[in-house]
Amino acid sequence: MNRNTVSRLCGTLLLAAFLFLTGCGKPAAPAATPAAPAASKPDAISITYVKAPLNVPSILEKKLASFEKEFGKENIKVSYPEITVGSKQTEALAADSLDFAHCLGGTSAILAAANGVDLKIISMYSRAPKAFVVLVKGTAIQNIADLKGKKVAGPKGTILHQLILAALAKNGLRPDDIQFVSMDLPSSAAALMNGSVDAALSAGPDAIRAEKAGARILTNGEGLVEATIVTAVRGDFLKKNPELVKRFLRVHQAAVAHIKANPDESVQLTAAETGLPPETVRQMLPWYDFDPTIKPSDIEELKRTQEFLIQNGMLKKSIEIEKIIATIQ
Repeated sequence: MNRNTVSRLCGTLLLAAFLFLTGCGKPAAPAATPAAPAASKPDAISITYVKAPLNVPSILEKKLASFEKEFGKENIKVSYPEITVGSKQTEALAADSLDFAHCLGGTSAILAAANGVDLKIISMYSRAPKAFVVLVKGTAIQNIADLKGKKVAGPKGTILHQLILAALAKNGLRPDDIQFVSMDLPSSAAALMNGSVDAALSAGPDAIRAEKAGARILTNGEGLVEATIVTAVRGDFLKKNPELVKRFLRVHQAAVAHIKANPDESVQLTAAETGLPPETVRQMLPWYDFDPTIKPSDIEELKRTQEFLIQNGMLKKSIEIEKIIATIQ
């Protein structure tokens, strides 16, 4: 074998080795980038259960196991912590121990958001100015002006607090013209009935029971407040689980539709859950607008609520209301 033949053979072998190592002459493919892991769904969802004053959608959702049927398809458990105080609901949102504050006063939502709680309003829950009242006993107090210098009990920083201050302002009185005592609804009614206070802020069944025990309504929220209640979600939950939030809203919308389509069943379930006679539920039900749509008028009412909080020293800085509202398509 001559020198040229040997050289050609060596060249052929080297080329074959090169082609083998480089994938038959094709450039080596870059290493595949690992796919980002898909966001995992939660094992459980927590939704506050607030049945008073007369929260028929929540009662139906729980009694008909509506959320369990929806989220149970993926083995997601549903819990209903009974956190009825707005500030406690927003504290739970901030602590990541609550996902949906289902029935949260507009006042509580604004205060929490202004103080850094990551929440988003995803729907209205109700508007019911007629359901929120100021109660008195006896005949000594005939109008709001007669409350000057008197003790008034009720939950501070709530729609009811906003109601009494709006009523005072309409009658030329200031907040410090009354002695305001912060109490929850049952305690306020009890204090009125035992004579510890002169007036009580009340709503729904608590007000009905107090009336039956001898109290009377001095005024309600008509023309004073819209009594705007919202549903809010933890901001991080919405970011990670937008589809679950959409499904939550679909279930809630179905519950609202169920009230109209099945009024007798809705009344009976609500009566059984609240202990109210069915006729009382029927009397109160028309007071409530449960349309979950967030309307321009609702946004304006939330802005007025924020002004109320600022003017009465409960909020130091304002926020842009639109930024805490999430539009869910």
